[in-house]
Amino acid sequence: MISAQAVKELRDKTGAGMMDCKKALTQAEGDIEKAIDILRERGLASAAKKSGRVASEGVIATFVTEDMKNAAMIELNCETDFVSSNAEFISLANGIAKIVAENNVASIDDVKVLPYEGATVQDAVTNLIAKLGENMNLRRYEKMEAPEGLVSSYIHMGGKIGVLVQVKSENVNDEVATVARDVAMHVAALNPQFLDNTSVDADTIEREKEIYRVQALNEGKPEKIVEKMVEGRINKFFKEVCLVNQMFVKNPDLSIQAFVNQEAKKLGNIELVKFARFEKGEGIEKEEVDFAAEVAAQMGLNK
Repeated sequence: MISAQAVKELRDKTGAGMMDCKKALTQAEGDIEKAIDILRERGLASAAKKSGRVASEGVIATFVTEDMKNAAMIELNCETDFVSSNAEFISLANGIAKIVAENNVASIDDVKVLPYEGATVQDAVTNLIAKLGENMNLRRYEKMEAPEGLVSSYIHMGGKIGVLVQVKSENVNDEVATVARDVAMHVAALNPQFLDNTSVDADTIEREKEIYRVQALNEGKPEKIVEKMVEGRINKFFKEVCLVNQMFVKNPDLSIQAFVNQEAKKLGNIELVKFARFEKGEGIEKEEVDFAAEVAAQMGLNK
């Protein structure tokens, strides 16, 4: 039996209609990932799987050391937007990002036991929970080190989205940092999934190819031209999901790679190394009993 909650999850991830989601889940025997592929093959879902709708509150915070060689980004969650805008909550998030940037850590558990204002990071979170009366969770972090360049950061909408971008360059200065920050702003806006074509794993490429094959055959295209169509669509996929191939949001006449190359002619070699993007609450969903009940009522499902 396909549950209403499963239908809702698939609908949130694909934007497809409820009945289409139910049919896809039934065909996939309840497997969400397979159901997404089925919907895509039928042209009923977007070209790339969307993250679950944001259903938690909190803030993304970043910190870059003065020498621009070390940086960190963290996500600190809470229950309500009221607390997420609280000055003490924001100060704690910024403080945690700073201490992560300045220390060596290998896991979120390492972050939680770092010394912080006479205690530990986890103690600080626990104490603020007691003070503000709302549950909080230090969910994740990203640490970047740039021995041959620098790291720059960008925070969007007061902590809703955070980005770190690392570049390799013989020059570590404000001008190069500005280039990296412009790229970070682009990442915040367009959410690329990979740095470049070589960063896309083989499983993802083969999955995309198989979906495009089915799409082409469903469109009635002759098998002899299907492979050419698949290659064309894969190239389009690379342009959509790889950072260096995307058209720069501040100047759509240039790709990101062309923009970086343009700036490198003035500032010296600049090479994009890696990026990380956090969006507040992505992949976390609060329970929405009323909506699930509404879906069940419409579709005659048992939860």
